[in-house]
Amino acid sequence: MRFPRFHAYVAGLLALPLALAACDMGSGHDKVLGPVDVAAGGSVSDANTVNGAVDVANHARAGDAHTVNGSIHVAGGGQVAAAETVNGSIELGEHAGAEKATAVNGSVTLDRGATVAGDATTVNGDLRLAQDAAVRGALTNVSGHITVDGARVGAGITTANGDIDISGGAVVDGGIKVKESTGILVAHLGRDRVPRIVIGPGATVNGPLDFEKPVKLYISDQAHVAGPISGAQAVKFSGPTPPAS
Repeated sequence: MRFPRFHAYVAGLLALPLALAACDMGSGHDKVLGPVDVAAGGSVSDANTVNGAVDVANHARAGDAHTVNGSIHVAGGGQVAAAETVNGSIELGEHAGAEKATAVNGSVTLDRGATVAGDATTVNGDLRLAQDAAVRGALTNVSGHITVDGARVGAGITTANGDIDISGGAVVDGGIKVKESTGILVAHLGRDRVPRIVIGPGATVNGPLDFEKPVKLYISDQAHVAGPISGAQAVKFSGPTPPAS
């Protein structure tokens, strides 16, 4: 199996209902049913629920922010440790931060200036990094659009079926890898597809571009790619966008 880390993420997140139901309900903001809200400027040890959203308001702080069926929103300047959900999205507002962000069925979005100290991961969902955002670890999904617009990634981008757009002066250290999707992942996520990879004007990718399956690779003549390319032939383009395909 080529995605053991994803299976570990899924197994861990699917165990959240039992873990949360057994937790000390007097510690932090913990619920089994319903949303959890952390007030602006407030601070709690954890913000956990099973069925409901987690909302951390402006400049509030929480330890782990966990839910199973619901989204997690950390507003501008807010800080959390691990942000994790199974069925829902994660959004970090402007200049918000998290130690890591992990979803299964949902997107992970970093608004302007937001930061994830470790990895940002989803299985089936988009990954979106706005201007001046940063993921210091890896940016990883199986299926979904990956957008890095004027942001920084510290430990590479990995996908199986996702399109990738790197633009606006973005910097990706650690390269790009498109893995062959096999077995249970194809059965769960549907047919295999040919990802479209675009490295736009002003973007920088430091590290190898490694493709285990066919991709459509477009590299601007104003981009900088420092590393070997294996498994694909790059199509060079001029102007702001590559040709339609």
